[in-house]
Amino acid sequence: MLAVLAGLAPVLLVLLTLSGLISAAETSMTAASRGRMHQLEREGDRAARRVNGLIANQEKMIGAILLSNNAINIGASALTTVALSTAFPGPVGALIATAVMTVMIVIFSEILPKTLAIARADDAARFLSIPTYWIVRIFGPLANGAQWVVRQTLRPFGIKLSMEIDVLAAHEEIRGAVEYHHSEGLVEDRDRQMLGGILDLGEMDVTQVMVHRKSIAMVDADLPTREAVEAVLESGHSRVPLYRDDPENIVGVLHAKDLLSALARAEGDIGKVDVAALAREPWFIPETTSLKDQLNGFLKRRAHFALVVDEYGALQGLVTLEDILEEIVGEIEDEYDAGLEGVRRQPDGSVMVDGWVAIRDLNRALDWHLPDDDAVTVAGLVIHEAQTIPKVGQTWTFHGHRFQVVKRERNQITALRVSPPDERRPSENH
Repeated sequence: MLAVLAGLAPVLLVLLTLSGLISAAETSMTAASRGRMHQLEREGDRAARRVNGLIANQEKMIGAILLSNNAINIGASALTTVALSTAFPGPVGALIATAVMTVMIVIFSEILPKTLAIARADDAARFLSIPTYWIVRIFGPLANGAQWVVRQTLRPFGIKLSMEIDVLAAHEEIRGAVEYHHSEGLVEDRDRQMLGGILDLGEMDVTQVMVHRKSIAMVDADLPTREAVEAVLESGHSRVPLYRDDPENIVGVLHAKDLLSALARAEGDIGKVDVAALAREPWFIPETTSLKDQLNGFLKRRAHFALVVDEYGALQGLVTLEDILEEIVGEIEDEYDAGLEGVRRQPDGSVMVDGWVAIRDLNRALDWHLPDDDAVTVAGLVIHEAQTIPKVGQTWTFHGHRFQVVKRERNQITALRVSPPDERRPSENH
């Protein structure tokens, strides 16, 4: 018996070592920082280039690793069972072999190597890139065959998986990493919001950040020059749309700098300034434009101001470069801004909110987490959740907040009282 065990020990040692290395390779390859690997590859690191090549077809790599690891573990267990069955006839030998190999494989081929690999994932991935490469070369075809069998098995159940299926989209992977590090205290809340804002640009359209047409400060192009100048100054904006006859009929955009230059050339004689002639051609964009595309458009045209229209050409609002940047960095205030308009804290802890206030702005200002998938404004959120237009005094509770309608004009909710978040409060309405 001792001779059998002595002859088996070196073989088991080799097999368990190989199994441990393969387990470490699996963990390190999936946990390695892709950003650092790409940076090292650009610097000429060959091991990093191999790691990137393996990760590029992650499904094939994982399949090959699992096949090779299971083959080794099953082989080691079979050899041990045969050896111990010779030493201990009957089921005793098989039971002893099962117990011994379970402990050996779990501790020395799984937990130990994976713990070391996760602690130094980048270094371990680079170190194990060569053996992993050959494992994929040898077992890759078998892994592809196994994947084909899995897909054919799932097809009758209506589950179709492409060969290039991506388990986790790049944006969601980045977002998940940011949220994780934020929960660990390694990323500040402001940085988390900025990174999240960048990722959201492609998923949001201009209607979610635009100034609604009812809130646009416009100037009548036919006003006398002095009145037009006073209207521009009163608006407090550097760019103001000009309309003629009907506010829907935008004929140009007046830039305060152009107006100031014209006044300087006229040596202060306002009567000599033709405001309509100073207007620049307006830029109209469809309401379906994403913030990412609009940001690129602003950069390409070297413009800061665009008017949003619907599919029928009707004016919906306006969007500026600052509106998009604020989705990334938060509210940008200058000496003429007075914080977030339409939001007023109350002594009892509640918040008075005008109905037109954007949900995202309210979340940023108060660190709330109200959903903005189905509505842009606070009033829109209440109407969406209530499935009706609430009356003044009516209260609705959802998403941990209580919303009370304070003021309503016709069918438009203009003011609400919103309580701070309270997760213990049950959903109710009355």
